[in-house]
Amino acid sequence: MDLSVNLCGITFQSPVAMASGNAGYGIEYQAVSGFSNKDVGAVFLKGTTLQPKLGNKPERVMESPSGLLNSVGLQNPGAKEVIEQYISRLNMEDTRYIINVSGSSIEEYAQVVEMFDQTALPAIEINISCPNVKKGGAAFGNDPDMAAKVVEACRAATSKPLIVKLSPNQTDIAEGARRVIDAGADALSAINTLMGMQIDIHSQMPTLGNNQGGLSGPAIKPVALLKVHQVYQVAKQHDIPIIGLGGIASAEDAIEFFLAGASMVAIGTAIAKDPLIVKKVNKGVAKYMKQHNVNSVAELTGRLKLHTDTVLCG
Repeated sequence: MDLSVNLCGITFQSPVAMASGNAGYGIEYQAVSGFSNKDVGAVFLKGTTLQPKLGNKPERVMESPSGLLNSVGLQNPGAKEVIEQYISRLNMEDTRYIINVSGSSIEEYAQVVEMFDQTALPAIEINISCPNVKKGGAAFGNDPDMAAKVVEACRAATSKPLIVKLSPNQTDIAEGARRVIDAGADALSAINTLMGMQIDIHSQMPTLGNNQGGLSGPAIKPVALLKVHQVYQVAKQHDIPIIGLGGIASAEDAIEFFLAGASMVAIGTAIAKDPLIVKKVNKGVAKYMKQHNVNSVAELTGRLKLHTDTVLCG
């Protein structure tokens, strides 16, 4: 069964990727026994900023019911170090590597994108959930105007395909998608983590050193599916592909995202539990396609059949 997909003119051998933050800079996973890049459609590399960042104080990652709360704080060695010490060591024959770019200002986003424009990486993912330090720390992705300005600046800095990672913490994600598409996005990732908190009742303090963090894992899957469905209503009008993510831990989960409108999916939290899960999801997707006489993943995208005569309140 051919599982390859084509997004933005790039061919991916599998529709399943590893989400940013879960596979480091691609080098780290080579030591995992049984792991092969040939099983992975793409590896989204760790979020990278212009200058090195030490990240937030501990604790940074805490388990929660059916998920993880994380507040790593974009710890990374800086764009220059990533390009010189990591990108140059990647074997790009077996899978695609895509950098994830973050910034605290529009200017920083554009600078980092311009630096990666000079590399062999086929595309750039923009994390617009970062705080805008010039506007009191509000996340770019929660403000459609600011999100559009970030994408517009990045679009001017590169000719590579731009994948914009959408925040679920905005009022209207479909409108947010429309604005970044108009600003130059070539593809969308949906969704980033939901903001959450966990409290230690004995110390009466948050368990995370940064007080709050991003919730990921199976707990957010229903939210992610709805957001992908909502974004798809806008994206399909512009022929913009969606990479769906948020709580995917099985082939069945991935198929749900395809039906909701995703052309490809990315797995994050589940990789911490099973580093070889991508291969298992591939097998499950192929089995489903064979059972349903589907020849390509593209045939599944947006195939969701909605109930009619629904009511708005329960």
